[in-house]
Amino acid sequence: MSAKKEGKTILQNPNHPKKGASTVVQPIRDEKNIKAIRKILSDNPRNHLLFVMGINNGLRTGDLLKLKIGDVRTLKEGESINIKEGKTGKQNILVINKTVHKTLNQYLAEYKLKDDDYLFKSRKGNRPISIQAVNLLIKKWTSAINLKGNYGAHSLRKTWGYFQRKVFGVGFEVLCKRYNHASPAVTMRYLGISDKEVQHILTNNEIG
Repeated sequence: MSAKKEGKTILQNPNHPKKGASTVVQPIRDEKNIKAIRKILSDNPRNHLLFVMGINNGLRTGDLLKLKIGDVRTLKEGESINIKEGKTGKQNILVINKTVHKTLNQYLAEYKLKDDDYLFKSRKGNRPISIQAVNLLIKKWTSAINLKGNYGAHSLRKTWGYFQRKVFGVGFEVLCKRYNHASPAVTMRYLGISDKEVQHILTNNEIG
């Protein structure tokens, strides 16, 4: 997509919201799109790990970016570490499941990183990449696979919740606890439960 301004053609990312439009980001709802993004990230271990860890933990991206190599280097599959959420100040955990463990080890094997290095290190010194950079990366990845919609850093966290609910049948009470939300109603709004979905279950989920 392109636009002309003062005789110049400006390329536009189709996954940037239009001026004045809502900036609420969406989850990635189809596993084939997740696999497609993982495929294009296969030659970039850092970005691959960020994507995989984000969609497998449901944590805010800002909390993932604070992690250092020493926090996760020795973790085995199924182990976890405690973290303090930057936004709420509440305690939460990062869990290393099988998929995250494999992707993490691939990353650690690729680079010689010190324990004090940030896990998702910027190219400019020992500091993490920014939330703004992650937003741009995710828009780039979704655009590369022609996935329409508004996506950003929060899409990783929302994708985790979407799959837990839709694919694995996890209840809103459990998702609420994981997200550290005030109530399941907040979680429902966060995941974008629509009136249409409520009407569907009232129509089709018959009892007796």
